Amino acid sequence: GRFLPGFEDEFLADLDRILGPRVKREDVHGDNAPPSPTPRPVRLSSLTMTTSDIDEYATAELNRLRESIDNIDAAVVHMLAERFKATQQVGHLKAAHHLPPADPAREARQIARLRQLAESARLDPAFAEKLLNFIVAEVIRHHERIAEETTGPDA
Repeated sequence: GRFLPGFEDEFLADLDRILGPRVKREDVHGDNAPPSPTPRPVRLSSLTMTTSDIDEYATAELNRLRESIDNIDAAVVHMLAERFKATQQVGHLKAAHHLPPADPAREARQIARLRQLAESARLDPAFAEKLLNFIVAEVIRHHERIAEETTGPDA
């Protein structure tokens, strides 16, 4: 599967808890997200809403959107934690078999794959690449630390 063995149920339960009862996992992806309610029109010729009504609506809409963003941010953090659990295991495996911390060919494949995913999700591929490069740099740093702890600094 897509998760470390034995962690999928725990991860999905955490994700459901973070997203809350009003958000389904499948709704988090941009293509499936429910559309924002259309703002109520304000007609100047027959102004029926007061400034306080507009402010209340805007405030409620901002709060709703920000709550969704906060839930997604929490899900991203938990997904990154899950990813780093897996990469830590990779680091230990690499160290045990004296493999280098970095794998440029794999990284290039991952960048190409992530750029494609970003395009299909209507996300800037350059941004997705920068994000992956940042994550991979951190993973390599962890792998170097694991290798040093496993073999010692003079190995």
